[in-house]
Amino acid sequence: ANLYRRALFGPIPQIGPEAKPAEKVTPPASSNHRTLQVSILRYNPADSESVPHLQTYQVSETDSMTLYILLNELRDTQDPSLQFDFVCRAGICGSCAMLVNGKPALACRTLTRDLPDHFTLAPLPGFELIGDLSVNTGKWMRGMSERIQAWCHVNEEQINFNKIEKPMDPKLAEDIYLLDRCVECGCCVASCGNFRMRPDFVGAVAINKISRFRLDPRDHRNDADYYEVMGTESGVFGCMTLLACHDFCPKDLPLKTQIAFIRRKMAEQGITGKEKRTLKRVVPLRELKLD
Repeated sequence: ANLYRRALFGPIPQIGPEAKPAEKVTPPASSNHRTLQVSILRYNPADSESVPHLQTYQVSETDSMTLYILLNELRDTQDPSLQFDFVCRAGICGSCAMLVNGKPALACRTLTRDLPDHFTLAPLPGFELIGDLSVNTGKWMRGMSERIQAWCHVNEEQINFNKIEKPMDPKLAEDIYLLDRCVECGCCVASCGNFRMRPDFVGAVAINKISRFRLDPRDHRNDADYYEVMGTESGVFGCMTLLACHDFCPKDLPLKTQIAFIRRKMAEQGITGKEKRTLKRVVPLRELKLD
């Protein structure tokens, strides 16, 4: 029994007056720490004297350092005026999205060991700039959600909140959850070449939401209703299938699959008109405005 225990857990510790104190094991220190040079695009639109410029900082790298840790280190020890966003630090809120060497990514999920000694950080393009690396993605996302009506629509005049919800097939619930993992970070919008040319384009985030609600049996809309909000050049037909949204999604959502699926369904509805609108009232399509 002792041999079996020793094989699994190591030597049996001694107990009694002759027992030796356990040795403290110190993990070996990494010798690969670097001095990082970080160039950050600085600009405060609220300051009339501020002009866009790159400001370079030097930071000593630590083990398992993320860009979130690095930026907090900069603000705490070097420049308290540096602006950037964060909430959860776990890739769930989507607040810390920014351009890392020109590519959109989440700061809290990006390790500095995967970056070169000198790299550049910039705010996400296409959104209202608050200052430095901070942008107002929430304002754009709310406008987009109102535009495509990203909520469950029911035909009941009055909803009974005491009514027991019907059970859902586990596979269907899993498929809905897969698409519902979007954190609205804006990486797909910032990486979209079509959005840079057409600011009224709804983006992959909106197409993914429509696909999610189309799966949901609690939503009483049909393809005719979805066509009203997505069947235009600023909707799914405006996508040029560059698919940078799919490449840079930090949650690895199947965006290219959803774009192809919704485009096929909207094209079928537009050509055949086989389904008629079920809703009595639909919010009219309007352009997204940042001001």
